[in-house]
Amino acid sequence: MGRYVVRRILWGVFVILVVVFVTYFIFFKLPAGDPAIRCAGKNPTPGLIAECRKQFGLDKPFVVQYALFVKHIFLGDQFGWPGLGKSFDTRSPLKPIILGRLAVTAQLALGAAVVWISLGIPIGILSALRPRSARDRLAMGFALFGVSAPVFWLGQMFLYIFWFKLHLAAGSGYYPLGQAGFFTWVNHMIMPWVVLALLYAAFYARMSRGNLIEAMSEDYIRTARAKGLSERKVVVRHGLRSSLTPLVTMIGMDLGTLLGGAIITETVFNLPGIGAYVIQSVVGNDFNAILDVTVVAALAITLMNLLVDVIYAYLDPRVRYT
Repeated sequence: MGRYVVRRILWGVFVILVVVFVTYFIFFKLPAGDPAIRCAGKNPTPGLIAECRKQFGLDKPFVVQYALFVKHIFLGDQFGWPGLGKSFDTRSPLKPIILGRLAVTAQLALGAAVVWISLGIPIGILSALRPRSARDRLAMGFALFGVSAPVFWLGQMFLYIFWFKLHLAAGSGYYPLGQAGFFTWVNHMIMPWVVLALLYAAFYARMSRGNLIEAMSEDYIRTARAKGLSERKVVVRHGLRSSLTPLVTMIGMDLGTLLGGAIITETVFNLPGIGAYVIQSVVGNDFNAILDVTVVAALAITLMNLLVDVIYAYLDPRVRYT
């Protein structure tokens, strides 16, 4: 088990280095203009361009720039560890900005994950136990609605109905948990959680339904019933265990992706997360910030993949020897 985890960690480090290299190459070497000119402002002068080039290390060869960037990520820079450099736009350290916004995105992603797992998987299981029944058709209707409804439209509808008309939830904006208190924080986060979760809950309902229906037709299920086990034990101990295993991969991938920013949800509900910061950085041509956010997103996806691999190896010993 230990050797398997070490191999997966080394592979994850390699993937991150490749993603960093490709992203760095795209931003600083492809013909999209000189980064020094972009960071010098709207009215760049030769003096400002030269100063920016020196300040951000753009006067060095590309290989040296990339090596310094990787070194700062792993060993830190003058602003601490990890070394994320300075913003082209504000000249301020990016580390506290990105970590602060990552905390908001993590609260959104984790809260939505709790909602979509609690909603989607039970709906899929109940639907699979009575296929083609009225309950099944209702559940699949919910799944179709969740997949079809655009997040930006759904967010606006939730704000109009539950905030503007019924006054059941707070509107847009973010209130930190440590400052506003638990109930105020939940009141402002509940609508973003539900709106973001509905899309994923629909996918999870459909996938858990299909997996369970397939598992219940296997030979080992018929064997378990022939032994006299109750239907509840057959479903819970044998059907669910095998049918829900693929969902581990989906949960890991979805959480890793959302930690890179839920752009539409954060924009609709005015949440200062990573996704909203990406939009702001793109508009302001802050390529250092975009590069750092890309690295953070790649790291989140890689770590979640590593966690999924470890859980798989724990659940199925055959995985670790493959």
